[in-house]
Amino acid sequence: MTIQKTILRALAGEALETPPIWMMRQAGRYLPEYRATRAQAGDFLSLCYNSELAAEVTLQPIRKYGFDASILFADILLVPQALGADLWFVTGEGPRLSTITTQAELDKLKPATDIHDHLSPVYETVKILSKELPSETTLIGFAGAPWTVATYMIAGKGTPDQGPAHTLKSENRVVFDGLMQHITKATISYLQMQIDAGAEVVKLFDSWAGSLKDQDFIDYSIRPMAQITAALKISHPKTPVIAFPRGAGHGYKGAHAAIGSACVAVDDTVDASWVAENVQIDGCVQGNLKSSHMVTGGEELVSETRRIVDALRGGPHIFNLGHGITPDADPENVQLMIDTVRGS
Repeated sequence: MTIQKTILRALAGEALETPPIWMMRQAGRYLPEYRATRAQAGDFLSLCYNSELAAEVTLQPIRKYGFDASILFADILLVPQALGADLWFVTGEGPRLSTITTQAELDKLKPATDIHDHLSPVYETVKILSKELPSETTLIGFAGAPWTVATYMIAGKGTPDQGPAHTLKSENRVVFDGLMQHITKATISYLQMQIDAGAEVVKLFDSWAGSLKDQDFIDYSIRPMAQITAALKISHPKTPVIAFPRGAGHGYKGAHAAIGSACVAVDDTVDASWVAENVQIDGCVQGNLKSSHMVTGGEELVSETRRIVDALRGGPHIFNLGHGITPDADPENVQLMIDTVRGS
């Protein structure tokens, strides 16, 4: 059967005249309807675990903008919570978790496959979306990549340089490696369940990959994502994987083969022309407009959007931002970006 959905066509290696488009964090605080629904839920975690409301905020940007894909509304730290870590959010400061820095703390985590009762509301959200999304809209599931999730579990919060994770990696490699493998196994199981529930594509977000250097980048960003991708290819061979080792720089080159993913998402620190010459030659790429253009708008947004589309026109490309849209973005600039992509 011919693949009709544009995202799936691009992921299968087709260069489309108009690239499909979606946007990281497209369901988020820049939208007044999202803020209203979050207030209805009570708090962020309650919104993540309320399947009906999580589906609603996922659908809001599709109704408003007609993106080619919708990404499940959830959070990468639901997996640590399902494994037994305490998780809460501090207003204005972000997530907080109980820490894993010793063998005893690691041993207290639940088995990697014993997470599904806790995460069942997420799977229900996927099921709702698979029924309610327009027939032309691709449903993307996701998880945090093991390194990024580990940085939060080790530090108990987000950190500017992921210092606590680097310290544990240097001082207690046994515990660090054990935690990485535990997260990797849980992530495989989590994504398999998302696909079973109706996700058509899954994405791995390694948001802090850029703080890993040299062999550590290979060992702790690339290889865990490759392990997850290989497992998914066995259990769900028809489901494409998008890998996002954010901050990889020249490490994006060769990432398709190293990870085994159908697509490599690139951030806005690499030029689209370089991406075309060094990354897109191996398969589909996703990216990479700076998120700041969603705040400033204007002719610079239009010209930069056109430049990226033109640079990547020769191969399979999914248009997206180089990172998630920020809460101070102007919703009208999102529409301007979409109109520019589809009119280029």
